[in-house]
Amino acid sequence: MHIPERILMGPGPSTVPSRILRAMASPTLGHLDPRYIEIMDSVCVKLRKVFETENALTFPVSATGMAGMECVVTNLMEPGDEAIVCVNGVFGSRMVDVMERAGVTVHRLDAPWGETFSLEILADAIERHPKAKALGIVHAETSTGAHQPLEGLAELLHEAGMLLIVDAVTSLAGHPLKVDDLGIDAVYSGTQKCLSCPPGLSPVSFSPRAVEVTEARKTKVQSWYFDVSMLKDYYKGSGKRAYHHTAPVNMIYALHEALTIVLEEGLEARQARHARLHRRLRAGLESMGIQYVPARSLHTLNCIHIPEGADDAAVRAKLLDEYSIEIGAGLGPFAGKAWRIGLMGHSATQANVDLVLAALVDCLE
Repeated sequence: MHIPERILMGPGPSTVPSRILRAMASPTLGHLDPRYIEIMDSVCVKLRKVFETENALTFPVSATGMAGMECVVTNLMEPGDEAIVCVNGVFGSRMVDVMERAGVTVHRLDAPWGETFSLEILADAIERHPKAKALGIVHAETSTGAHQPLEGLAELLHEAGMLLIVDAVTSLAGHPLKVDDLGIDAVYSGTQKCLSCPPGLSPVSFSPRAVEVTEARKTKVQSWYFDVSMLKDYYKGSGKRAYHHTAPVNMIYALHEALTIVLEEGLEARQARHARLHRRLRAGLESMGIQYVPARSLHTLNCIHIPEGADDAAVRAKLLDEYSIEIGAGLGPFAGKAWRIGLMGHSATQANVDLVLAALVDCLE
């Protein structure tokens, strides 16, 4: 089996450092082995540091980022509940779908793809739907590159007795995300983006307020696999561990090493690196006459308009075949009209930025 080496600059996964791959190759332990429990506990401690939270219920869901969304929604929401969900791209739409499958009445708040929601618009939605139990919003919309501000939102929601649910799949460890300072009640992410760990786990964190909601449920959680009332007895960090499922042991090794790398670099330094390289990439693209889709762009995911006359598929194929560079195609209404260039984790380097800019010049010529 021959696996080519790629320069991963799409919407994820990002390049995985050799340190993490070596960690994955360590001997597999049983998921109740005392040494493994120590490693798992360390992962949860490190996740709290990266989420910048004191939330006791912070752990990696044993599945990819969308499982984090399902875990949060199915635990906090019950059939018949109401929720406001903000939609400005693919992943807001997915949250609507997951909510509706859980029997939730969704009040959908739409914005044009690539735009973000002002605090005034969000405040109006909260006032119009006073029975809503929660508001769900995407911090980093991977389909459009839009970067949603969250400051001040939790105060409005908590005053109205609502919860704040945040999708941070493409922002954790790449953008500031101070979960406690922002008042976020439930947040989920993925390992394959700015953590530069292979896909397979979804870090989540539940605030004490959110935990109280899960404990006051009138119905069983729709999903047995994601039921935190059982999962917390495995991940709680002290006492006898209750068996729930066979944990992906070697992926936990990988996440432990990935989080160690993040904390060695320093969270602020890592976020500053992503910002600096975003500016370098943006300057190079705009000097070529290429414009960004969102007015307020993520540093970690750069969504750009395809220049007039360029062949979308042909350019991406040439980048892959001749330069071994992967970038992403547009989704939804941006299919064939936009490219998505990821600058996440180990892939966010000056060498990669300069290479993709030079390769694009060649491909567009």
